[in-house]
Amino acid sequence: MAKIKVLIVDDSAFMRKILTDILSETTRIEVVGTAKNGEDAINQIRKLKPDIVTLDVEMPVMDGITALKLIVDEFKIPVVMLSSLTQVGADLTIQALEIGAVDFITKPTSIFKINTEEIKTSLVDKIIEASKVSVSKVSRIKRVTYTKKEIPDFKRSNKIKNLIAIGTSTGGPRALQSVVSQIPGNVEGSVLIVQHMPVGFTKSLADRLNALSDIDIKEAEHGDILKPGCGYLAPGGYQMEVKRKGNDYVINLDDSRIVSGHRPSVDAMLHSIVKENIRNTVAVIMTGMGSDGADGLVELKKNGKIKIIAQDEDSCVVYGMPGSAVKKNAVDVIVPLDQITKEIMKAMGV
Repeated sequence: MAKIKVLIVDDSAFMRKILTDILSETTRIEVVGTAKNGEDAINQIRKLKPDIVTLDVEMPVMDGITALKLIVDEFKIPVVMLSSLTQVGADLTIQALEIGAVDFITKPTSIFKINTEEIKTSLVDKIIEASKVSVSKVSRIKRVTYTKKEIPDFKRSNKIKNLIAIGTSTGGPRALQSVVSQIPGNVEGSVLIVQHMPVGFTKSLADRLNALSDIDIKEAEHGDILKPGCGYLAPGGYQMEVKRKGNDYVINLDDSRIVSGHRPSVDAMLHSIVKENIRNTVAVIMTGMGSDGADGLVELKKNGKIKIIAQDEDSCVVYGMPGSAVKKNAVDVIVPLDQITKEIMKAMGV
């Protein structure tokens, strides 16, 4: 098996050295070069022809966002962003995923944590998986135009009639734009979204999704009462579950356990819906690595008036999660990304 040729781009010489050492430990990867900024990266790509690029977000001379646009448009090779855990870093990372980055890795807050086994494993796994992605698939996902919108107050008092539960991972931020932007603001249901993403990044994603949607979307908070026409994105580092409280359904956040290898986990969300016996549910499983969500969908399917929708392989950046659900016969309909919202509304009788 040919090695995956990686170019590392970071303005820190220390970070370039550490990343090179980590990636060189696996026989699957060969670091063919490094670059200190975006301009240097473009020159190195032309010369070295790597299979994949790791790209720092914030750099002098040419920043990561500018370089990413050039790499995606000209070279059509997968890019994994290296992102700092700051508000600016989070906002830029979400922007990078919209432009066409396949995935991102969070830089540790301390340089002494970069060598932990957890970070090493995450870095290697994400690069191996991202190297398999067709950049043309990412580019095919239509970008949605943002509008200026006030932060929602979520003071609606109507009771929900339906629950829409969406799970996704790699390729999800851009795919979610396509789905939630088409849901009408007067929908008689609440939208729950689990996107695999670490602490510090989900608030930026929720704000971006809110800006392009007729429904009001926020990063979920413990105790939020579900309202129609509102969407709740699971915060990084927490399981998001639904609990019945009197005549309402409320959000329960739990950071004590990892489910199906993730926190937040699609399975954790779906199992809570099963536990509370919420029958008028539409579940959607979309692009992403792994199999999170498949077990929850199997249980959900036994629960009554449920419609389960999977994104088709051709429109997925990674078909892992939908593919696993399909193999378990947990899916009612398989459709392209641009048909998912139509299927959601049809399942709700709209």
